Amino acid sequence: MIEILNAPELAKARLSGGLVADILQALKSRCVVGTNLLEIDKWAKAMILEAGAESCYVDYAPSFGRGPFGHYICTGVNDAVLHGLPRDYALADGDLLTLDLAVLLDGIAADSAISFIVGDTQPAESVAMIAATERALSAGIAAAKPGARIGDISHAIGEVLSEAGYQVNIDFGGHGIGSTMHQDPHVPNDGRPGRGYTLRPGLLLALEPWVMADTAELVTDADGWTLRSATGCRTAHTEHTIAITDDGAEILTLPTRAHS
Repeated sequence: MIEILNAPELAKARLSGGLVADILQALKSRCVVGTNLLEIDKWAKAMILEAGAESCYVDYAPSFGRGPFGHYICTGVNDAVLHGLPRDYALADGDLLTLDLAVLLDGIAADSAISFIVGDTQPAESVAMIAATERALSAGIAAAKPGARIGDISHAIGEVLSEAGYQVNIDFGGHGIGSTMHQDPHVPNDGRPGRGYTLRPGLLLALEPWVMADTAELVTDADGWTLRSATGCRTAHTEHTIAITDDGAEILTLPTRAHS
């Protein structure tokens, strides 16, 4: 299913996106050495419910997971890059943490992810990897214009990641989003320009470049959900929900207030 949102629905999407971004930034500000992943999940639940929103994750049970997910946010540490199931783990100095959150507010979903280093130790390779995913996301957003194709976005993302020296896995990538979290079209993190679905105003896409330091191969954790790098190397993941407009792409998952 591919949804094209009308103006009132786009207005709702802006509110959903702002909420997701604000929750992620609030959580980031609380994540210090010693913070437990299960604490982060509890904080996310409280913030979602306080806002009158619904979690897109807690009852989520797709074919690729051992569902239902049962938690309110994905928490990936170091080698865990996607679908990180919160667990009893206290963050250590220098850990690379990815928070991935999707909520439904007033019938419209938004999805975003951030990666950052916890504590004072900032390993240069990890910082560079996070920055590469952020540059790739910016390139994908710049390519998302009415009349362009999905392949144009995929190519722009993949070009940045490849030039940065990373192998690109295309099994999991971006996706359409709207009244549900995961919709068509699929947006791989590499592809050929000029191919795929033609972008139209009102289309919402969640773009999510992610990489692993020295491999493109994933393995599934014993929890049935968490996807890790096959070599145990570090990983990074950055995501925004965007709306295609007459003028280009509008980023919906930007914070609406300051967080300290």
